[in-house]
Amino acid sequence: MEKFAQLREAIERVEVVDAHAHNIVALDSGVHFLSCFSEATGEEALSHVPHTINFKRSLREISELYGTESSLPAVEEFRRSSRLEVITATCFKAARISTLLIDDGFELDKKQEIKWHEKFVPCVRRILRIERLAEQILDEGSPSGTTWTLDAFTEKFVQKLKSLSGEVVGYKSIAAYRSGLDIDTKVTVEQAEKGLYDVLGAGSPVRIANKNFIDYVFTCALEVALCFDLPIQIHTGLLLFGSFSPSFGDKDLDLRLSNPLHLRNILEDKRFSKSRLVLLHASYPFTKEASYLASVYPQVYLDFGLAIPKLSFHGMISSVKELMDLASTRKVMFSTDGCAFPEAFYLGAKKAREVVFSVLRDACIAGDLSIQDAVAAVKDIFADNAKEFYKIKVAEKPIKSEVLAFASNLPTEISASGEDLVLVRIIWVDASGQQRCRVVPRKRFHDVVKKNGVGLACACMAMTSAVDGPADGTNLSGVGEVRLIPDMLTKYTIPWAKQQEMVLGDMHLTPGEAWEYCPREALRRVSKLLRDEFNLVMNAGFENEFVLLRNIAREEKEEWVPFDTKPYCSTSAFDAVFPILQEVTSSLQSLNITVEQLHAEAGNGQFEMALGYTVCTKAADNLVFTRETIKAVARKHGILATFLPKYALDDIGSGSHVHISLSENGENVFMARGESTEHGMSNVGEEFMAGVLTHLPSILVFTAPIPNSYDRIQPNTWSGAYLCWGKENREAPLRTACPPGVPNGVVSNFEIKVCDGCANPYLALASIIVAGLDGLRRHLKLPKPVVGAKSRLRGCRISINGNRSALLNS
Repeated sequence: MEKFAQLREAIERVEVVDAHAHNIVALDSGVHFLSCFSEATGEEALSHVPHTINFKRSLREISELYGTESSLPAVEEFRRSSRLEVITATCFKAARISTLLIDDGFELDKKQEIKWHEKFVPCVRRILRIERLAEQILDEGSPSGTTWTLDAFTEKFVQKLKSLSGEVVGYKSIAAYRSGLDIDTKVTVEQAEKGLYDVLGAGSPVRIANKNFIDYVFTCALEVALCFDLPIQIHTGLLLFGSFSPSFGDKDLDLRLSNPLHLRNILEDKRFSKSRLVLLHASYPFTKEASYLASVYPQVYLDFGLAIPKLSFHGMISSVKELMDLASTRKVMFSTDGCAFPEAFYLGAKKAREVVFSVLRDACIAGDLSIQDAVAAVKDIFADNAKEFYKIKVAEKPIKSEVLAFASNLPTEISASGEDLVLVRIIWVDASGQQRCRVVPRKRFHDVVKKNGVGLACACMAMTSAVDGPADGTNLSGVGEVRLIPDMLTKYTIPWAKQQEMVLGDMHLTPGEAWEYCPREALRRVSKLLRDEFNLVMNAGFENEFVLLRNIAREEKEEWVPFDTKPYCSTSAFDAVFPILQEVTSSLQSLNITVEQLHAEAGNGQFEMALGYTVCTKAADNLVFTRETIKAVARKHGILATFLPKYALDDIGSGSHVHISLSENGENVFMARGESTEHGMSNVGEEFMAGVLTHLPSILVFTAPIPNSYDRIQPNTWSGAYLCWGKENREAPLRTACPPGVPNGVVSNFEIKVCDGCANPYLALASIIVAGLDGLRRHLKLPKPVVGAKSRLRGCRISINGNRSALLNS
């Protein structure tokens, strides 16, 4: 076992106290998403952010969390297509935050109230920004309606601080970027009053910038804090300059004034010797000075939020090491300084774990600490110091049940832990669409398999639907082996088997070297081509049709028959299977998979479940987990679920129709937008779809991969038996759609009906992208759409010859 396994486990499993953060904003807030990665302001400055080390690293980590391509458009599209609650729950679960202290004095467009955050974190508390409180009081006007006097302001300000003392766990000052940290605790009344008039004279809304008045406000707040034994957080260092608001900070300020050594007036003032002060942001670049202050002044504590993750990895390690050079590990606290975006909280926590592990590991190697010392430091830095310092109790409020519904199983390397977890399933999908798994004990998974995978014979990708052996002519046999490497960002606790976890696997020749036959890698590879050549992302949404079968005894023989014989969209059919469908839906929610619609289908015992629309790589993962869930939950209820395309030759078949669209920079570009168009779609959309239509017979090899697939694709069954396309024509294999909410006549996506539940979703979507790419490269155009009743359809009939698709004239 790795020498530092105990330390690594402590780092991964500690539930952190985020001791300094700000409100999250709505998805449609005016705060630019690039602000998540930088302190830059303004369009011109933000335009350089994508070229920074922090951005490139952070974007990659966010895309891995969300299961999207590593591109800003893909991540932004995922954010737009997901609820803010889902995004926040995803990030907070991955961050493993147990407590959140929020400074809500930072004005942000469409920010959520503090109470909203309680849905995601067991314990949320408020930090009161004193300068903002003073500004609000002055903006409200004097109680007497006359001009403010210093006495009147002081009375109101102190009264408000005292009244809020029971509602907050600390105060906070931003004096550093208003007038600097050289705070005069003995500022005279005359100086303060003159400062007040100077502030009021600048107009409304009030912004306090006068140094004397700021020093006065700080001193008053410090006196009240002492009375109520409340700490004060103090912005220090360079990293605080810049913001989401142009009025935040002063770029002309002498940054040397943010050096915490300027706090000596406060630290040497005997009146405040029992105060408790937190220096935020690791005081970067003044980390050595901060470490010194914490080592010689008992009232000084340190917080390294924002230095992580905004610096380079080397810079993060360097700043944390410098903090710990002199300061006690009992005086160093963690925070994300997360603001506006849930991703900021995730990135801050993730990088903090990595950095602190590196720093403590190096200290152990150097002999400065023992492993036990380092493990104790982990608990102190990430949780215990803040709990004691701010006098908070974790998990005072339970997370709300509606949030737990989708938060309890969100993907993260640090999944739901505990001694109860026994086994981990590593899942892959072979070429015939069968979902298979290898299962390993949890300990071996984390000790060996997580990094090195499990061995698989190359033949495993060539198994047929009928025989557990490789198909002839595949060149894949029992000779040769690949590694099935778990994709840790797809690891979940299994909702129907809580003692197990499941994770999707990638196929590698050696760890880190993808195998060319890996289906997930194939989809990623062609998705990259589409993005690199045309700056496009393909999105997909699957409709799952399946048949539920019950077991009966007939003439002393066991037989599986359809669950019922109710008609299409029957309410009684839905009632009969409601317990199953409810558990399936709840399980999928816990896996962060959106179910948009479900109903009884036209076949006996047949049902359909439509999944949410997302980037194609994520859509394929979601489909694999959905099939697993439906089958497992049905089996739990004594029912068999089958996705076989044609279970009964005399009944309706089951498809896995897929809806396709294209996006560029997060915007749907399949739709026509102001351009002259014949079919309601853009030129890009038409060329892509024309490529799919042209190559449809070849695509069938991947979307309808077994002989039984073609028993389903028959005329007059809405399964797409003819080589054509149509507008809202369900008999055509390609159907353009104008769903509710889309302007009449405008096409938002197209549906491919010749896809079924035996398709490997990665290979199916990859074949669609390749065909669409050819259409874009050759600027192909669609023929006229087929209109009218299905009896008047003309064109080519799609048929099957052996296991290869062919065209027969109808």
